[in-house]
Parts: sequence; structure tokens; C-alpha cells
Amino acid sequence: MFMQNLPTKVRINEVATRDGFQSEAIFIPTDKKIEIINRLSLLGLNKIEVTSFVSPKAIPNLRDAEEVMNSITRIPNVTYVTLVPNEKGAERALATNADEINLVMSVSESHNLSNIRMTCDQSLAQFKRICTQMEGSNTRINASLATSFGCPFEGLIAPERVIDVIKQYLDIGIQSISIADTTGMASPRQVYELCDQVRNVFPTLDVTLHLHNTRGMGLTNALAGLSAGITQLDASLGGIGGCPFAPGATGNICTEDLVHMLESIDLDTGVDLPTLLDMARELPELLMHDISGQVAKAGLRTETRPLSQSVIDLKARNEKH
Repeated sequence: MFMQNLPTKVRINEVATRDGFQSEAIFIPTDKKIEIINRLSLLGLNKIEVTSFVSPKAIPNLRDAEEVMNSITRIPNVTYVTLVPNEKGAERALATNADEINLVMSVSESHNLSNIRMTCDQSLAQFKRICTQMEGSNTRINASLATSFGCPFEGLIAPERVIDVIKQYLDIGIQSISIADTTGMASPRQVYELCDQVRNVFPTLDVTLHLHNTRGMGLTNALAGLSAGITQLDASLGGIGGCPFAPGATGNICTEDLVHMLESIDLDTGVDLPTLLDMARELPELLMHDISGQVAKAGLRTETRPLSQSVIDLKARNEKH
């Protein structure tokens, strides 16, 4: 079932500057965030999740959200997204003319309580108020379904639960959705089957797949989702980020590794991979720790290395005989 019916073009959304930077041990300077977003804007990415309008007390690393949003250089064909946790956050997003807001609720009741201290019904009620609040604006509303495949507290999630939440999202006016493997519990078959169901039940819905690489299956899961009809994937530069409220959860799938894989099977991402790799290689110095991305370390699969002089000499001797 995998590697069949793959799309010819895949849209890549970058989440490192929100999902990644929020979890770092150090505060990334505001001017550096702006510089990174401006550089990413030129690389052919579909969306950039810039920041989150969350309380600075909750996420101090994103306390400069307004300054970043108001200072970046926006490119017309890039969608600039902000995560919004509540009505106050939505108000702040509107004030900065965000192209899109992203709302997040876990389909697992236990994870939703751990993550945002609300029941799912309370989250949906708040989302409904935010949708009303956004009426008349040019800002689109996307909503993520966290723990769509598995919850560390409740185990694997039934596909019917995800379908039901999507219906509830659409009923209150949400325009697009993201299916998220927040804790990296998904398997390729599970991803294929859920995405296939979502595409069949909601054939015109704009759907993003948000994957983590916690158990090393992130890129395989991406292929499974693409085979099922998904054409839009979230990823994070260097593979940084991860849910702080999910035990054992590590970073998102790595943007440069994802683009490298997709291009190796002739799928068009439109992304400038060499420049993306340059940016990934700068991250360890900025973050003061290594990154999980592999291509930034190993190089492109098509790259070759020069032979050592001793091997050149050996070849020359062999050719004489």
C-alpha cells in the first residue's frame, strides 16, 4: 500500500520557530528568530508556524511573539501561522494580521487535561467562541487533533474518535485540520488507514499530517500518509521540538531529511534543500546542542568524497600492472 498513488507535489510546512524554539533550554534572541524566519520564507515552504500567542509565564521562550510577527518580512506565497491557546491569544493574533491561527486539542481526554488543563468539551466550547471572534477577518482557522494515533496515558486511539472530532471542528467553522502524532506512537499501517478514512469521509478538506520521530518511524509514516492521499506535511528544521507534556516524546520529523527523502523518489516539494541544509548546520551553535537531523551530518546521498592520496597512489600502481 505504501509507495503507491503518491502525489506529484507535496507542501511542506515549517514549525521549528514555534514548536522547536518553545522547548529549548535557552531563549533564542528575537532578532535571530526574525532572521531565521526571513530566510526560511525564501526557500519554497508552504507555511511557517512563526510563534504562539500564549502566556509568557507558560512559554517564556515565546514572550516576543508580537515583536517577531510584526517584524518579519512576509512573502506573498507563504502562509504565516501562529498557535493560539485561547481567546486572548486570538485577539493578539488578529492584531498582528496572522494569515492563519492554529488551535490545538487532544483527541485523548487524558492528554488534553495534561496539556491544557481542559476537558475536550471545554476546548471545543472555547474553539467555538474563537471562531465567532475571528468572523469578518482574513485570518484562516486551522485546528490540530493532537494524539490522533496514540496517547501515553490511554494507549492507541480509535479512528472513529478522530473522525468524530473532525466533524465537531467543521460544525463550529474550522476551515482546515492537522492530524498529529504528538507522541510518536503511530505505525505506518495505522497512519495509512486513518488518513485514508479521513480522505474518504472528507474528500475536499485541507488536511495536514504532523508527525514525530519518537520511535524512528516518522519518515516512513510520512510516506504512508502521502500514499493515502495527504499532500501536506509539517516538519521542523533539524528535527527540533516535541510536546513537553508527553512522556518520552522527542522532536518532529526533520524538514531537511523529509525533503531529501521526497526528492529522492522524484516528488516535488519546491523547497531549496541546499540552503535548508546550510540553515540546519547552523542550529547546533545557536541552540548549544546537537540536532537529530541526519542529512545535515551525512550530506546528500548523491554527494561524493575525494579519495585519499594513498588510495590514489594505490590505484596508479595497480594500473601500471
